[in-house]
Amino acid sequence: MSLELDAEEFERIVVDELDALPDEMVDGLENLVFVTEDRPEDGSLDLLGIYEGTALTERDRYGFGELPDRIVLYREPLLAICETEDELRDEIHITLVHEIAHYYGIDDAELHRLGWG
Repeated sequence: MSLELDAEEFERIVVDELDALPDEMVDGLENLVFVTEDRPEDGSLDLLGIYEGTALTERDRYGFGELPDRIVLYREPLLAICETEDELRDEIHITLVHEIAHYYGIDDAELHRLGWG
């Protein structure tokens, strides 16, 4: 049985979890927006979140006026794997850390090595 929350309640929890992240993780975030969507474009429930942009380690110049990078958290896939709000908060936290790591240029292999993959 999965948890059920509407988009507004889900977004409130995402904001809470963002606020709870350590300052050293979020202080370096620039030109980045966090958004929530119901599902990935392909409609699957396999993807919990995604970083869309150019990692800091890959940027030569980041000019003024560039569209912001995005971190998207997918509500329905996250709800599908959780039975309680506490589980959901944990999964949102892990997903945020995972996608922020990609922003900083940390790949999946390194995340697995660090225990976050």
